[in-house]
Amino acid sequence: MDIQRVTVIGAGTMGNGIAQTFAQNGFSVTLVDVDSNALERATGQIGRSLDRFVKKGQMTATEREAAMARIRCETDIEALTDQHLVVEAVVEDETVKKRVLNLAQRSLAPHGILASNTSSISLTRLAAATAIPTRVVGMHFMNPVPMMELVEIVRASQTSPEVVETVVNLCKRLGKTPAESEDYPGFIANRILMPMINEAIQALMEGVGTREAIDTVMKLGMNHPMGPLTLADFIGLDVCLAILEVLHRGLGDPKYRPCPLLRKMVDAGWLGRKSGRGFYAYTPAPQRAPEAAARG
Repeated sequence: MDIQRVTVIGAGTMGNGIAQTFAQNGFSVTLVDVDSNALERATGQIGRSLDRFVKKGQMTATEREAAMARIRCETDIEALTDQHLVVEAVVEDETVKKRVLNLAQRSLAPHGILASNTSSISLTRLAAATAIPTRVVGMHFMNPVPMMELVEIVRASQTSPEVVETVVNLCKRLGKTPAESEDYPGFIANRILMPMINEAIQALMEGVGTREAIDTVMKLGMNHPMGPLTLADFIGLDVCLAILEVLHRGLGDPKYRPCPLLRKMVDAGWLGRKSGRGFYAYTPAPQRAPEAAARG
């Protein structure tokens, strides 16, 4: 299929970044969210992001306006038809994702593809909840989507080779680098990243070092662009906890058990940048509705 019409479901941080990326690269995009306020915030964020590209000389003002014109908003997924690709980017909850994918499949064109931006949940189980499991695939974009080059392509047990080939080529059209992963808990990225973040939190809890010392060691000693505690705040501590729980359940190894300090901070509502407080303080705290915060 020559993919041109794309729907992105979920107007949180990931969803608006995915929608922007497709629109910048010439695709007609429908951004869907049940909350019209979330859609308004998302379009504002996309506009500001594109403004930064213009300011840096990476696109012209005319190209910016053309990209914005390619995005339309919709609150009802069932109002859409004949979509070539639908990407769900809703909260990292298996029950919610299954419900959304089940609805979204009805809006697809014949041979259209249903993709999930899940960062850890089994694509095989998600695909099995639909009537078109061979056309379900994982497209795990990295945050911030417009800036990050990688897309992790996750193959469910049922995904056809043709669908994988199509989304790999699609990522290249977006200027991204695809990396293929089999469907195991956490895939590649979070299977490696989250235990590192978890261990950094454990080291902080045990008093091995301060937050600044832990982050400095990993930045200067390991040449990471940001320390693991800063990165956890950026991702969202609730998201980190959810992924670690998937790893712990799916692999059954105690090394993936979420650090008690991480659980405590999530219980307190200290979720990182999006709540204004995590391992570091962020002032002023972003003004976001609870449902938007839940999306990441």
